[in-house]
Amino acid sequence: MTTNPELQAVLFDLDGTLYVGDEAVPGAVDAVSRVADLGIPRRYLTNTTRFSRRALRERLVSMGFPVEEDELYTASVAATYWLQARGFRRVAVYLPEAARSDFADFEIVEESPEAVVVGDLGPGWSFERLNHAFRQVLEGAHLVALQKNRYWRTPEGLMLDAGPLVAALEYATGQTATIVGKPNGEFFDLAVRALGVKPGRAVLIGDDIEADVGGAQRAGLRGGLVRTGKFREEALASSGVTPDWTEDSVAEMVERLWP
Repeated sequence: MTTNPELQAVLFDLDGTLYVGDEAVPGAVDAVSRVADLGIPRRYLTNTTRFSRRALRERLVSMGFPVEEDELYTASVAATYWLQARGFRRVAVYLPEAARSDFADFEIVEESPEAVVVGDLGPGWSFERLNHAFRQVLEGAHLVALQKNRYWRTPEGLMLDAGPLVAALEYATGQTATIVGKPNGEFFDLAVRALGVKPGRAVLIGDDIEADVGGAQRAGLRGGLVRTGKFREEALASSGVTPDWTEDSVAEMVERLWP
């Protein structure tokens, strides 16, 4: 029995919530295993764009998390659904090589794409690459952002994410990007529908007050915030978002919701 019996499913954020870098957050593996043992339906939502869905699942399993590939909902997977639904076939993909396999059903091109898909290239970004994407959008390609996160936490500290680059392309081209990952409500809806529950009966647990908690709440879910990963008190104070629950870690959040 839970302290919140109306909760029937859980969505876990990954980076910063379950792990940082190559290390699981203390207690996270046991917390996820407990949810699995209780038979609580779950999905894993992430804006991480540096790995394919398959590679990400292998990474999680190596850390000890009991995760199946079809339980992972990545921004790249959301992008493929969005592109297919609109009939786009020729796409330019600004992602690390390890993440490009999710777009195997598309023709990945450098010239005359129908859509420009932008994720987090990290050190792979250069002025030349950004300028090439800029020209592709000016020539008529639709700008698709896997996510628009401002920054993320690495073992070395906070690092710029894809958001500032997306904002630069929007400013330069005058086109507003379509954001397919969190906090896009369709991304949350996709996972909730797969679980077969109403949005109000699901909780998203994450470290990003805006993309995770705010996005989930706007989509009708409950939002649990953890003080790991990119969490910053000043971001919480300025966000205008009030989490349904706040705990120091995912382990404490799971213990609170499912004691």
